[in-house]
Amino acid sequence: MADQNKTVALVVPFLNERENLRTLYERTIRVFESEPEEVRFIFVDDGSTDDGPDVLLELREKDPRVGLLRLSRNFGHQVAITAGMDHADADAVVIIDADLQDPPEVIPDLLRRWREGCEVVYAVRRRRAGESWLKRTLAAGFYKLFRRLARVDVPLNAGDFRLLDRRAVESLRGVREQHRFMRGLTCWIGFTQGSVEYDREARHDGETKYPVWKSLHLAFDAITSFSSAPLRLISWLGIITCILGVLWLLRIVIIKWVDPAAMVPGWTSLMAAVLLLGGAQLFAIGMLGQYVSRIYEEVKKRPLYLLSRKEL
Repeated sequence: MADQNKTVALVVPFLNERENLRTLYERTIRVFESEPEEVRFIFVDDGSTDDGPDVLLELREKDPRVGLLRLSRNFGHQVAITAGMDHADADAVVIIDADLQDPPEVIPDLLRRWREGCEVVYAVRRRRAGESWLKRTLAAGFYKLFRRLARVDVPLNAGDFRLLDRRAVESLRGVREQHRFMRGLTCWIGFTQGSVEYDREARHDGETKYPVWKSLHLAFDAITSFSSAPLRLISWLGIITCILGVLWLLRIVIIKWVDPAAMVPGWTSLMAAVLLLGGAQLFAIGMLGQYVSRIYEEVKKRPLYLLSRKEL
């Protein structure tokens, strides 16, 4: 598949990553010195408040292969990836974050699998340096839960670092849902898929833009975007609540019949029933509301993002 006319676009979403942008560029350039494909950069600024975009404009003056998209505000990491892919005109696209936890030196392995015929190639983490035990545990649990609920074969321990062939990119451009989980979407489209393993490094510099609470929000979006299982859970919750209510009623009838004196008037049983039913109802209403709000956001058909500057 590889020849000297092939091009690879590196899509790099970033937010306040001034310290890492130049290093990422330099390391990637060194990587492609030994590869036959030509590399282009599409850096996507997701509302940075530092001077990272100025660093990229300086690089662009020296190297026209460096491109910059500036979103009009912070639209989120997954939308920033989408913006970069929308503007990538290349035979393959590599998605990589700017924090250098995903080393550019792994890109040749992705290219090798692409040349072998894979149209989607995931980078699967063997080890994850610099991440807490809690985050690793939650991530592993999420992937297992997602695979079970969504019935989409998302590789365990694979992030957004991956390569997509032009055909895969063009297919994803037609998927414009608002709540996006790109790792799931790249699996959902199919095509020939493969993977490579690598050791994820600690963040090169700066602070993480994906704390645990933000990862949990992404996990919730992923599950509700790909699965109706939470709605089925509500149905089962209703059935179980009804069964418990019937059993509780039978208990009261039996006690009243066998030993009426044992029936002590009071609030305990009443409040227990009210709280149980009230909690189940509120949970069900909240979950239904999440799905209804997603329908509401989709039917408005707003653009996923707006650009304030385009330098490609």
